[in-house]
This record gives sequence, structure tokens and C-alpha cells, in this order.
Amino acid sequence: MDREDLSFDAHDELINPRAEETDFDQIVDTALSRRGFLGGVLTFGLGSFLVGTTALTRDAQAADRFGFAQIPTNTSDTITLPKGFEWEPVVQWGDPLFSDTPEFDDATRGTAASQARAFGDNNDGMSTFTKNGRTVMAVNNEYTNRKTIWGNRPEGKPADADDIEKGMMAHGISVFEVAQDTAGHWQVVKDSDLNRRITPRSEIALTGPAAGHDLLKTDADPSGTKALGTWNNCGNGETPWGTYLTCEENFNGYFSAADEDHAVSAELKRYGISSKDWGYGWAKVDERFDVSKNPNEPNRAGYVVEIDPFDPTSTPKKRTALGRFKHENAEVVIAANGKAVVYLGDDERGEFLYRFVSEGTYSATGDNSDLLETGALYVAKFHDDLRGEWLALTPDTTGMTEAEIRIHTRQAASSVGATTMDRPEWVAVNPTKVESYVALTNNKNRGKKPNKGGDDTSVNGPNPRDDNRYGQILRWVPDNADHAADGFAWDLYALAGNPDVHDDAYAGSENINSGNMFNSPDGMAFDSTGLLWIQTDGKYSNEGNFAGMGNNQMLCGDTTTGEIRRFLVGPKECEVTGLCWSPDRRTMFVGIQHPGEKGNSHFPRGGSSVPRSGVFAVRRTDGGLIG
Repeated sequence: MDREDLSFDAHDELINPRAEETDFDQIVDTALSRRGFLGGVLTFGLGSFLVGTTALTRDAQAADRFGFAQIPTNTSDTITLPKGFEWEPVVQWGDPLFSDTPEFDDATRGTAASQARAFGDNNDGMSTFTKNGRTVMAVNNEYTNRKTIWGNRPEGKPADADDIEKGMMAHGISVFEVAQDTAGHWQVVKDSDLNRRITPRSEIALTGPAAGHDLLKTDADPSGTKALGTWNNCGNGETPWGTYLTCEENFNGYFSAADEDHAVSAELKRYGISSKDWGYGWAKVDERFDVSKNPNEPNRAGYVVEIDPFDPTSTPKKRTALGRFKHENAEVVIAANGKAVVYLGDDERGEFLYRFVSEGTYSATGDNSDLLETGALYVAKFHDDLRGEWLALTPDTTGMTEAEIRIHTRQAASSVGATTMDRPEWVAVNPTKVESYVALTNNKNRGKKPNKGGDDTSVNGPNPRDDNRYGQILRWVPDNADHAADGFAWDLYALAGNPDVHDDAYAGSENINSGNMFNSPDGMAFDSTGLLWIQTDGKYSNEGNFAGMGNNQMLCGDTTTGEIRRFLVGPKECEVTGLCWSPDRRTMFVGIQHPGEKGNSHFPRGGSSVPRSGVFAVRRTDGGLIG
């Protein structure tokens, strides 16, 4: 297999292999019957961790909150919805945001210049913002499929510098105004004064505790306060004061070294940096991506970036106070004491779940522009008695300076003994009650290998299965209904699995059945009514352990009853990711990423067209509310 065909995780393991675990004595015996696993058997207490599913039995007399009938899985090359719903595209990769930019061309797939003024590729997290009657959409463009964007070239590889630049310009953020036409269809407002692209070449300010530190200084920026660009932006967040948070995730795969014998530091290796990139070739057109020449440049990536969606002249800010790691999303909530709390997952096998608590307090009428500038950073520790605590990352607890904690956050978390997790992806906070959820998408290394820092990854309470290919959704409730409290209770809302293949822990929890099974929960968001929408990015082989699961999908969960229903099935070889709503809640915007990532889709236009990621509007055919 070509290096370019490998997933992000597989590529990282190829270039930075981890030692096999030799002491496997702590692995839980998973050969329990499904009834025993879910019914409270206390061999290591596995059953007790599933309070959320064993206690959540559906009341047959309760009103149906979902408003749709579950749909079956399928492997079709389209979006499938329940009866009474419809979908249409809003914007797709390569669609121009300005009238001076040509429409997408299947033959050439555009140029660097056209891509810089068009919607980026492989959209992920997104939000809508409304002000003075205008609606702006901010969308992450995480990465690009190399063999698709360069599919007009031999072997799907760049032929010249412009091809490499085009791939670079497909990354970043697309910010643009949207409006409904007279027929009610949402469209991009071309040439809006609010439209902008933020790319790997855009100026970004470094702020917070790490700004100006020697590890952030380069020859191009001796101040250590002016970064250039943001890329591999995965999940997102939005603040109560109306700004957009975009999260840098797998930033490491874009760095390489002209000198292949260059010795990458242990600190950079923890973040997956090596002398080889994923095939994007950015160092060929921009020397800052050559770590043998600019070893500090990777330290300037891996942050949460705050953007003002209504000021296209504003400079985005990398909020180093929120830590540096492979950020999935940033879920913001205001605590009882007025502090801004941000929950953050580090999406890598065996890494950690974090919380940031602002130093200042939120003002509904005042200036909150620097609320994420300073505050305390914590990492989660889970105990097997269904209790947990947030461990403060401070100079006293870690032996590191405040700046070092924000630059080498993974090392800081390891030093305090945080709980290794099964790839913490999106965090979602319920707007109707004080509780939070995190998608732990999967971890084939659970019980087999330590993480990159050498931390133990034996089976533990919130991660109760070794070789976890299905994933789970964890819930926690802070003490005293206060997101700023340091203690919390936790349980598991759902363990994904396949009850048609397995009759043990890998069958999943009791709220998983043949009709709604899925694997690899990833994106999550609550709607205004408190229903939890769950998006998947998992195996779509539809065979073996994944038989009957079909394409990736989006489900809806009632967190009171525990019931989960499938609402949407995506096209072939896609990930379903990114979710937000129109101001009137009558349109749900859903992201479809990398359809046909292995070459077997022509979504959404069909025929022999190039597959294109995009944002799609989902509505009820009767015009009713949806979320």
C-alpha cells in the first residue's frame, strides 16, 4: 500500500512504531455473556460502568421525542433519510465564494489561485452565526484527499508547485454568508463582504501563556507571537460571545525533513512529527515545514483558534491557554460562577480528555474578547467507582512552567497520571441539564500497546474493552451541577457494537441492537431540545465484525430513556461530520466528508463526476422544526 493510502493513525504508527505491551495480566476477561456484562457482574466491575444503559429503560408510555422513524443501514451512494425529510447541497468543495473565481472544473480540479477563493475540501466542524439579520457559516476544511484533488495527474500525485499549493489552499476555514432564496433554498451569498478563506498562509496571532516562549520562536518570527496559517482543522466550537473556535488536529503529517537523517526530538515525536510527511509535499514550497531547518515550527501548531466570523479583517488568535495537542472540538459552557469552561479531547489512541476554566467571568453585555486568554487547564482522571476528578496542570503538579504546559500538554498530562482514553473525539454538553458526553471512537491498541508517551493503556473503567474497534460514548455529571467543580460522577451512555456477530462485550450495550448498531462514534451535538445527534467515522466494509452496519451514519439519542435511532446514512466511503442549524431551526446542516475516499463514489452529482465533500441542508418536507 502506498504511504498516501494510509489513514492518519496508520501513517503515524508506521513512522513512529510503539513497542508491544509485554505485561498483559491486567486485561479484563471479556468472555462474559452479554447479559452478565450489562447486568452488573463485578468482575472488574464492568457491569457497574453501564449505569447509563442498564438504568435507562424506555417508558412505553413516554412521548416519542424523535419525530421520525428509524431507517435501515445501506451501502448506497447517496444520503438516505426517513420518510418526510429531504436534502440538498448548500456548498461543495471548489464552489467559488466570489464571482471572479471560476466554477469547479472536474477536468482540472482547479488551481491554487481558484482554490484560495473557493470552498475548501473535506469539511468537518461548522457553525452558523446570525447578526443584524445576516447569517454566516464558518466551516473547517480539514484536509484533502490527495488522489482526488490530484486525480487529473499521473498516480494522483502533484505535478508541479501549483498542485502542491492547491492542496494547501484546500485546507483551513471557509467563512461565508448564506441566505435563503425565494423558494427557501440555502445558498452561498457570493461576493458578500463577510466572505473569507483562512488558509495555511493566513496570519494568525499566538496568544496566552505560551506566546513569546523560546519554543515558539523561529527565524521568520523571532517574537514567537505571529504564526502563519492553520490546517487540519477538525472539530469546532462556538462561544456565547459569538466567535468561532476551530481546532487543529493532525497537524503533524505536513512536516518533513530534507535531511532524512535529521533526529526529531522526543518532544516532537510525542506529537507524531518525523522526517516524512503524508505526501502533501508542503516543505517543497514552504521551508517552514522542513523540521530540519525549522524545528520549532511544529510547536506553533496544535491549538484552538478563535475567529470573529463577522469581521473579515480581524486576525484569528491561537489560544495557547487551551493547550496543545490533536484537538477534536472545543465545547464551551458557562459555569455557575460565570467562568467559561471549555471541554477538549485529544484524538489519538491512549491520549486524554481536558478542561479549561477561564480566569475571568463571562459578561452578557461586556467585552469577552480575551476570556480564553488566561485560565486553568485540567486533565481528567477516572476511577473505577464511577467517580472522577479534574487534575490541575500547574507548575507545582507537573514541574513545568505555564508556557511549557501549554506547549507540551501531553507530557504534562502524563506526568500527573491522567486516564488514557480510547481516542476522545467530540464533546457535547446538554443544554437542558448539567451533563456532558464524549465520543470515544475506538482504540485497537487498548490493552496491547502504551501510548506515545509510554503510559499504560490497560482496560480501565471508561474504556472497558481491549482491542476496541467499536467505540463508546461516555457521560459525566459535575458535582453540584457546576461545570467548574473538580469532581464528577460518570457512566457509559452507550457501547457501540455488533449484536449480530458477538454475544459478549463487543455486542454493545443494551441500547444497541440489530436495528440501530454502529461503530466509531465521532461527531456529536445536542439540539435545542436536548436530543443528542451522533455521527460516525468508522468501518464501512459491511462485513465481518462490521456486517450489517453499512455506510457511515448519523443517529439520534434520547439521553433520558437511552434510546438511539438511526436518522441518516451517508454515501459510499464517507464520514458524516459537522452539524449545525439555521436560525429558525427548520434546517439542519450536515457535513459529508471524503465520499469515495477509496475511489468508489461519485457523490453528490453521480455519473462519472468527481466526488466532492460538502455541506448539505436537511429539512422536513412539511417545513416543520428540526432540532
